Amino acid sequence: MPSERDTDRLIDIRDHIALARQFVGASHDDFVRDKKSVLAVTRCLEIVSEASRHLDRNWKTAHAEVPWAQIAAAGNVYRHDDPPVHPQRVWHTVQNALPMLAAIVDAELRVRGISPE
Repeated sequence: MPSERDTDRLIDIRDHIALARQFVGASHDDFVRDKKSVLAVTRCLEIVSEASRHLDRNWKTAHAEVPWAQIAAAGNVYRHDDPPVHPQRVWHTVQNALPMLAAIVDAELRVRGISPE
């Protein structure tokens, strides 16, 4: 039986992926110049990272296609800013890494009876 805490973490991941996508905007150049947006998206990625660390291990194993260790490690980089987080890397993460994670999380939430927002 899926835990309520895991469901809450999946909702956090879903919601912060959506915010990151919204905050990143449509233009790479505009995004990397806008420090406020870069910081907002970086914070969303921190939250995704932290929530992913606490998901059930068996569930993550069932979704081995997701690079869970990289997601967890990225959170440390975002939090400690050492080395500095480059806006281009944040953009790339949102554009290329988050879609797969979002699809997996959305599918799991639907299985749990949670409709997409």
